[in-house]
Amino acid sequence: MSRAASTASLRNRLRRFRRSQRGSTAVEFALVAPVFFALLFAIVETALVFFASQVLETVTQESARQIMTGQAQAALLSQADFKTKVVCPPGSLASVLFGSTCTNLYIDVESYPAFTNVTINSQINAGSNFVPPTGYSLGTGGNIVVVRMFYQWPLFVTGFGYNISNLVGNQRLLVATAAFKNEPF
Repeated sequence: MSRAASTASLRNRLRRFRRSQRGSTAVEFALVAPVFFALLFAIVETALVFFASQVLETVTQESARQIMTGQAQAALLSQADFKTKVVCPPGSLASVLFGSTCTNLYIDVESYPAFTNVTINSQINAGSNFVPPTGYSLGTGGNIVVVRMFYQWPLFVTGFGYNISNLVGNQRLLVATAAFKNEPF
């Protein structure tokens, strides 16, 4: 075969290759798929964070009612008992979402004589680490009580450039708060 014939044959093959559309869909999908899946996973993770935050808010409001009405005080619930019997009893939505024993769910209950005395501190230090709360004062009738619950939610999609973490270790601190005046009991 001559050099001119092989050059013509090569040109014909290149021309046919350029006109062929058989692999274009696969190539287009390969270009678009990473962005599509990154966006899809970011949307799913954001939805999960919002769902968990709403569950934490609901659990906080329902648990706070036990304090506001004096039921927790009458039962002499310790912080551990309050967590296992009121906040996270077995089979509850909180125990399903935050783990069967809610080990990483932290509760802070503080009572004050008046609303003007209420102080709320951040539980995230300068190094973006979570500082677990230690307060547990249910108060008496007529006291102002602030109930806060915290959960460190793990994040997985942060590697794609979408990062909603506010703690080190790719975690988001979920916080729910209820402030009220205890009923006279």
